[in-house]
Amino acid sequence: MDAVRLVELNAAYARIIDNERYEEWPGLFHDPCLYKVTTAENLATGLESGIIYADSRGMLEDRISALRQANIYERQRYRHIVGLPVVTTHSQDVAEVETSFLVVRIMRDGKMELFATGCYRDKVKPDANGALRFVERIVVCDGGRFDTLVAIPL
Repeated sequence: MDAVRLVELNAAYARIIDNERYEEWPGLFHDPCLYKVTTAENLATGLESGIIYADSRGMLEDRISALRQANIYERQRYRHIVGLPVVTTHSQDVAEVETSFLVVRIMRDGKMELFATGCYRDKVKPDANGALRFVERIVVCDGGRFDTLVAIPL
């Protein structure tokens, strides 16, 4: 799989979230798909639970709808720094890819802090038009403590 296209997919993902264009986020995924936010400790101990879990594009859309209309959380936004993707396995049309990330949270008053670090563990394949989409994105956070609701996708 072309590394440049994987970089572009990750850049589009980060740009959509960082620019608060959340309604575009589900379009980066196939349907069905899996999106899960978990911790390195959970993975190491075989725990399947996630902080966020969605197994369809509809669930991703519902998450954004709730984010915009129902959830009450302190106003914030993110800025992603995304590493270079590494293809760990490639079979037929699906590539398994690991990419490190760092997310800075910016609060409404301008205060900035490191919010999350970790890696994306992805399964990626082209859609019918040849555009790369996530079949699966497991967000593995290095730490397991969040001081607030994880409302915005990581």
